[in-house]
Amino acid sequence: MTQDGSTTVRLKVPPEIARIVQPGAPREFQMTAARGALPLSGKDLLTVLFFLCGSPDAEIRSTAVKTLRELPETLLIQLLDDGSLPAQVLDLLARARSSDVNLMAAVIMHPAAAQKTLLYLARKARAAVLERLAAHQQLLDQNPELISAIIANPAAEKALKYRLGWKDPGPAGLSDSTPEVDDDQFVDNHDGRSQEEIEALIEEADQGGLSKYQIALDLKVAEKIKLGLTGDKEWRSILIREANKLVQEAVMKNPRITEGEVLHVAKNKTSSDEMIRVILLDKDWIKNYEIRKALVIHPKTPLPKALRFISSLSLRDVKTLARSRQVSRIIATAARKELDLRIRKTGG
Repeated sequence: MTQDGSTTVRLKVPPEIARIVQPGAPREFQMTAARGALPLSGKDLLTVLFFLCGSPDAEIRSTAVKTLRELPETLLIQLLDDGSLPAQVLDLLARARSSDVNLMAAVIMHPAAAQKTLLYLARKARAAVLERLAAHQQLLDQNPELISAIIANPAAEKALKYRLGWKDPGPAGLSDSTPEVDDDQFVDNHDGRSQEEIEALIEEADQGGLSKYQIALDLKVAEKIKLGLTGDKEWRSILIREANKLVQEAVMKNPRITEGEVLHVAKNKTSSDEMIRVILLDKDWIKNYEIRKALVIHPKTPLPKALRFISSLSLRDVKTLARSRQVSRIIATAARKELDLRIRKTGG
């Protein structure tokens, strides 16, 4: 079978697996296998999917990739207890499921994990996976290139990079009078691929079975900003988690963003100051009661704004807020005062 359109992969497989994946096997038979509908053991299913993910048939390939991404993480972790799994299978798992932290921890520790697989994770994985990778000092000692790759990964937390020997270059060389660059200027000066080129890239990658998350890993910041401003709900859900504030703000300015998505941002305690600021500036969003309530609780909401919203909350929510230990003492005290005021007004 071929993988990535050029490399022939030869693995010794049982006859029952070979008859499914070999060239010339009935297409419907392979489609059934790609859906995970054949009676196969977990290891055999994983092996079959490995080959079918490299099928020259785009529909079979995309179906196999979809099935691989939907397999339960617990099942895959159990399969990784088998030390005989080929390195190529581990590499496919890393590329298809890099956001599954516990699964990637098992891949990292697997004796067959190849250098290129570990480097892929170091360059592309999220912060939680990078922490797991960096926790294995022996791997880092054996593969110093991993350290450089982790440090270069935009998802790496500063604390982790410091532990690996990184030194913050700081603001050296920047003048105090450096002009601010607005979003439009940033896009114009660093536009990279055009919108049409980005869409063509996405279509090509989608036909190749890549997820939007995997596509996003290879996009430049300016391209992510463009997608943030125009992308659908799935793109918005991916890009809103970007560390770059310009990308986050672009998603918040997407004309198709829903109040439900905004509410999710308002409820997320890790949402940045900038995202909360954008919400506060939109009068229509502030009219939404649930969004307003979430902003009162959010730690990044400026205190004067949060205090102002308390009086608009229902009696029930004010009571809850007055007893809450999840908000600052100032907010809880203000809620108690609001509660006392309402009790005096009603004579209750």
